[in-house]
Amino acid sequence: MARFAVCLAPTAERSRAHLASMGAAVRPGAGAGRLALVEDEPGYAEGPFTACGRTAVGEVTLHNRPQLLAALAAAGAPAPPGCPDGELLLRCWVRLGAAGIRAAEGMFALAVHEPGDSPADPGELILIRDHMGARTLFYARTQNSWAAATSLRALRRWPALSTGLELAAVRSFLTFAYLPGEETLLRGVREVLPGRCLRLAADGTVTEEHYWEPCERLRETDASPTSYVLRLRELLEEATAMRLPAGEAVGVLLSGGVDSSLVTALAAKLHDHPVHTYSISFGAELPNELGYSGLVAAHCRTRHRILTVSGEAVAARLADAAALLDSPVGDPLTVPNLMLAEAVAGDGPRVVLNGEGGDPVFGGPKNLPMLVQEMHRDELYGPGGASPHGPADDARASAYLRSYRKCFTDLPDLLTPEALEALTPLPAPQRFVTPYLRPAARDGRMDHLLNQLLHCNLRTKGAHHILTKVERLTASQSVQGRAPLFDRRVVDHAFATPPRWKLNGAVEKWVLKEAVRDLLPGTVVDRPKSGMRVPVQQWLGGPLRELAGDLLLGREAGDRGLFREDTVRAWMRGEGALLPRQGGKLWLVLTLELWLRAYYVG
Repeated sequence: MARFAVCLAPTAERSRAHLASMGAAVRPGAGAGRLALVEDEPGYAEGPFTACGRTAVGEVTLHNRPQLLAALAAAGAPAPPGCPDGELLLRCWVRLGAAGIRAAEGMFALAVHEPGDSPADPGELILIRDHMGARTLFYARTQNSWAAATSLRALRRWPALSTGLELAAVRSFLTFAYLPGEETLLRGVREVLPGRCLRLAADGTVTEEHYWEPCERLRETDASPTSYVLRLRELLEEATAMRLPAGEAVGVLLSGGVDSSLVTALAAKLHDHPVHTYSISFGAELPNELGYSGLVAAHCRTRHRILTVSGEAVAARLADAAALLDSPVGDPLTVPNLMLAEAVAGDGPRVVLNGEGGDPVFGGPKNLPMLVQEMHRDELYGPGGASPHGPADDARASAYLRSYRKCFTDLPDLLTPEALEALTPLPAPQRFVTPYLRPAARDGRMDHLLNQLLHCNLRTKGAHHILTKVERLTASQSVQGRAPLFDRRVVDHAFATPPRWKLNGAVEKWVLKEAVRDLLPGTVVDRPKSGMRVPVQQWLGGPLRELAGDLLLGREAGDRGLFREDTVRAWMRGEGALLPRQGGKLWLVLTLELWLRAYYVG
């Protein structure tokens, strides 16, 4: 298990020294000392490897190797059939350019060193992240040197980088419950965005190429949904089949909702080895979906297992789970997700599928508040939809942030006056969603509001919460988490489907449900989305109460000067607009504090 780090300094010797200071193992002669592995961290890094005059290192898992090998052969540049996935992706980039990366289906972060024209020229670094953002990649610059890594902890250890807490990222996290863009909580460290290729030059310039972005390509003459339903079914089967591990059992995380249920049904239909399914219970006294998940498991004849998660287990494991993530995720399912990954690993499967992606790709209930708000736009803001506090763009973006129901509206009461004053000149969090909700004119821009919302969800929550959380937690147990509904071709098809077939009257994700109706019982396909009740308030009032008090009211948190103690105390007493079903605003503050301590950020 390893992750990787790379460095572009004026000399190979300085690069090697920088990498060593980050805890990376530099192999003699490999990549001229500019590329290395960060060993003993959970990840799938391999390399360095050389092909076509370039040296690279990567965390690369490809699902469509045969197609990529065929494309290289057709271009007159065949690759060795048994070459590693990272080397195959490197060859695709060198020989086929952006089209080669765009054709890849998988999870990858790749760093390439392109040599300079002379021994004195250090060349350039190229950083490539997969289409959806399943694997992460971070970068920073200091002392005339670039460094990048799939391990944020490695960059945190870099002595040359004088970093600290990025206050704007604190506000973003409290607004979204994750970090929705390129900023991180470490000042000066940025994240490569999905579907991007960054070229880092020795002189400090950065060139960014968008090799893939979802586009709205609608044919308004199509009146019948049949062709969309049938094509989606084909793509779902292909996406699931290519993610199944050859010759071994597979796991599926089965919540009982339609998304995880359809993935379970497809895996059971297409796989010739056992399918293990896993569900979570927080106790029989709480609302749950175990009846639906059990029905699906019986219908698909899987080897089903229910994992009971107690508040005591969450309290004991929360700090460890937070430390596994490169950015905090204010999701109360983080510890249960980690325990599920441990259960899968203990049973033997090395690959576990999930149903993540159905909501951000095909439309779910989280879009409804925005759609209702848009219906009453003129009534709320007057003709033209302008907000009394700003232009129309700000009104829509602010409504989107409020729809998260996190801490966006509570920041004046939660943050200290000093923190609020320091945030005043910094860019507001609306900047992460406005480009999607009010897209500029370009080829393939999203004109329909539902598609704009889905595009925003895909590029923010999908890439920076859902996929990265799954990747880091499963990788910690040497298990690969794979999401067929985030398949690039499935996403392209979703944005080519008229919005009326995604939200058909009051039926959400209609085209997705119709595509798999024959695979599942009608009670599962047609059930309303309810979600699992996570007993966060019970945890905070019981097993987590002492931990939360010690952390949030202790000296270290006080010295950091972020949160008003009176507000935290009130929230701990259950006062204020806490949201038990969504995990509670206090949960975000606790999650952030645990992450900051794990990364020693003052």
